Amino acid sequence: MTTWGLIVETTVGVAERKHTETHVVAHVIGTREDAMAELEKRARRHVPEHPRMPKRSRLFQDGDGFLLVQDGSWQSFSTRFTVARLLHDSAAPPPEEPQAGAEAPPAEPPAPGPPDDRYDDGVPMRPNWWGRRDLP
Repeated sequence: MTTWGLIVETTVGVAERKHTETHVVAHVIGTREDAMAELEKRARRHVPEHPRMPKRSRLFQDGDGFLLVQDGSWQSFSTRFTVARLLHDSAAPPPEEPQAGAEAPPAEPPAPGPPDDRYDDGVPMRPNWWGRRDLP
């Protein structure tokens, strides 16, 4: 299955400090249509920081996403919602390769309990959810 990133680029700040910030707000595993449907839901629910009291709000659909344009008293602000196929993630764990001829056993979550290694203040160095296969 393909992993799709839901990306939001929004105008923040005002006047000379006005700029665009980009965030990956979610990942969708499935078809492009599944990702676009989820992105549209998020675009319709989105309430940007600026303008605080919009005079007019317009949502456009483009080939890879949506564009929300909100007109304020003095300026317009835009938010772009894009769906994009994830090609590489430097923080993703390496894929496990199955051994030839052997069935891979189902992954089981680690046994609950505190990790062995802790910092001086008692905080675990490795959280107990780290490496669990049953989490999204």
